[in-house]
Amino acid sequence: MNRTEFIIATAIILFVAFCLGWLANWLVHRFSRVSQTDVDELERMSQELHEAEETRDQAITYLQQREAELTNQLAQAEAELSAAMEGLREARHEAEELRSQLGHG
Repeated sequence: MNRTEFIIATAIILFVAFCLGWLANWLVHRFSRVSQTDVDELERMSQELHEAEETRDQAITYLQQREAELTNQLAQAEAELSAAMEGLREARHEAEELRSQLGHG
């Protein structure tokens, strides 16, 4: 093989390698390309997720406020019950005193 044939063979091999590289690059981009529909779908899902998180946060805030209100109402009811029980004890004690005074008097 003389020098000219060697140069031509090398050029052909390099050209074929270039073509194979270009084809591989085109195939990779062709199959890995994300369509606009997929991007739109991802954006829509992202927006829905964001809205769901906001709704969840609002629900948590509402439940915390409601829990605080109910805890407050329970504390008030317990205080009223305690006061009523104390009043009932005093009324019973007074009734016992009156009975004993009437019974001895």
